[in-house]
Amino acid sequence: MKKENKMKKENKTMIKKTTAMVAASLMIMSLVLGGCGSTAAASSDTAKIPSKEEIEITDTYENSTDEEHAITADGEEASYSNVAVVKTGEASGDEADFYGANAAVFATNGATLTLSEITVDTDGTHANGVFSYGEGTTVNISDSVIETSGNCSGGLMTTGGGTMNASNLLIHTTGNSSAAIRSDRGGGTVNVTGGSYTTEGTGSPVIYSTADITVSDAQMESTASQGVVVEGQNSVTLNNVTLTASNVKKNGDKSDWYQAVMIYQSMSGDADEGLASFAMNGGTLTNLNGDVFFVNNTTATVDLTGAAIVNEDEEGVFLRAAAAGWGSEGSNGGHVTMTASQQTIDGDMIVDEVSSLNLYLKESSSFSGAINSDGQAGDVYVEIEDGSTWTLTGDSYITSLTCSAGSINLNGHKLYVNGEEYTEGTASEGEAIEMETSSGSSHGDGGQGRAGHGDGNTPPEKPSGDGSGHGDGSTPPERPSGDGERH
Repeated sequence: MKKENKMKKENKTMIKKTTAMVAASLMIMSLVLGGCGSTAAASSDTAKIPSKEEIEITDTYENSTDEEHAITADGEEASYSNVAVVKTGEASGDEADFYGANAAVFATNGATLTLSEITVDTDGTHANGVFSYGEGTTVNISDSVIETSGNCSGGLMTTGGGTMNASNLLIHTTGNSSAAIRSDRGGGTVNVTGGSYTTEGTGSPVIYSTADITVSDAQMESTASQGVVVEGQNSVTLNNVTLTASNVKKNGDKSDWYQAVMIYQSMSGDADEGLASFAMNGGTLTNLNGDVFFVNNTTATVDLTGAAIVNEDEEGVFLRAAAAGWGSEGSNGGHVTMTASQQTIDGDMIVDEVSSLNLYLKESSSFSGAINSDGQAGDVYVEIEDGSTWTLTGDSYITSLTCSAGSINLNGHKLYVNGEEYTEGTASEGEAIEMETSSGSSHGDGGQGRAGHGDGNTPPEKPSGDGSGHGDGSTPPERPSGDGERH
């Protein structure tokens, strides 16, 4: 039996429920057992990824009205299980992206919403699957399936400081600008354990982060976009994750390169300026096209520990820190501190004249590749801990070097340190590059993005009205666009 949203409260007694307290406790236990940074067997090995056919549905919630929801939890504690949620209808702009208009399932105003063994299907523009908005709001979802087909329709969406805890989900999105795990203005905290997450649309990475997002023991694949995008002073941590990225379509003309992981600042106001972070502990990352890492117009840390990283594109590089179409020309490079522990790095690194790199090889890490093989450009510092090695695959030009006598194998090539040729078998003592980070307003270039929305830290006060004035909703709104989901 199908019900409109207005009948929800009258029919709650017909739904098989689990209490919010019990489900939240199970979610916390799942996250703890998954173990941040753990290299133990993935939980998805023992927790079967759900399918629609295997979920027993006892009730259906359906809504087709523009900007409305099929299920809403507003300042309350609520739970749903074994229900199908179907959402059609349209929305556009900030009302949907920041405040959750048109999401199939929506929690706000400090609500705690627990969902288990549900299916969510959306077909409409800006029709996100499950949305957590605002500080104090928590969504716990487990053993469920989410499928979205419209543009700007993510699977999980978190904004305004909300919390999203997800376990063992199957998420599949096919629209443009539709990340499986998505956030926007004001960010929040997102914890995902287990499951499978796939995107097909242009500008639809598996993860688009303007929040603090941790994913453990999951399978992830993008078939057109980056695997992961981190914008501004936010983070993504992958623990024991299998990620395959095939970035083959561009969302604009601001960048010449394709990549698996992009870290940048769009200047749109959706994310604070400051230190961006990406960490990968164990697991595998397979890049099918372009570069593995691209850092632009921000300062970032990249921490890699025991991850198997393979670039199947022989023309791509391992790391590119370079200016592109975001930010102000001359000051929009990428500034990266990359730390490798028990890590194998295979591939070249390019740091352009407005960018910089501190590379630390620790705990028996090995790097096989060249740095700036075409000549000196941006500042680069390399520090090689005893037991770690760098084998050159081409002439390399860096600014400063710290290493012991046996750390570098020139392999028939030349290494220049601050213009002086390095002699193999000698120790060196250098100094790291000081990386400056900024915080505050994200409107540094004044002309890009959607100015007038505050400093990016929290969403502006929700406007009154019907949310019109943001276009017709038939296509994604114009953004400071490039290669990622909403940039």
